[in-house]
Amino acid sequence: MFLYSTPNIVGAVCGLAGLGLFFGGVVKKYWLFIVVGLYVAGLLLTPRNKAVALSLQSELTAEDIRAALETLMAQIRPRVPKEIFAQVERIREAIFALLPTIIDVNSGDHAVYTVRQTALEYLPAALQHYLNLPTAFANLHPLKEGKTATTLLREQLELLATTMEDMVEDFHRQDAEQLLIHGRFLEERFHKADLFT
Repeated sequence: MFLYSTPNIVGAVCGLAGLGLFFGGVVKKYWLFIVVGLYVAGLLLTPRNKAVALSLQSELTAEDIRAALETLMAQIRPRVPKEIFAQVERIREAIFALLPTIIDVNSGDHAVYTVRQTALEYLPAALQHYLNLPTAFANLHPLKEGKTATTLLREQLELLATTMEDMVEDFHRQDAEQLLIHGRFLEERFHKADLFT
């Protein structure tokens, strides 16, 4: 992991610059110490990636979940590629569409539990594991079946987005079915023939 870290990459570039000075004839004596010194300077002066804690509280209201997801979006925006950010936006929008239909976000209902855990655990955990990796490692190092961490994260986010969007469709379908049932009830209750009897 150290090989892919930003400080090591900057240090290596500085060291290569020192070698360039040697081969260009600018530095002749103590060139090895200069190259090593430049590498160490680059290594020590480059700020390390700050870990971002993406975990959310476990007991929240629907509005708390909404606010926490917005905070999550702000935290990851500068740190993930645009396509990953767009996938997270899809998940957020689906969760936002579901929140008004949920009376108690802490209930044991399976659908509510899935929405809640996606917002509070599944999504933040996937992003946290990804952001813990150096950028070069995440983009270049194959982990599973030749896939990089970035590719694996995209797949996980696509699964979460599809699941949440399917749940939105299911909730709408249930509402539509209830509307049809209510319409049939009204037709039976207030049928024209009943009005004249």
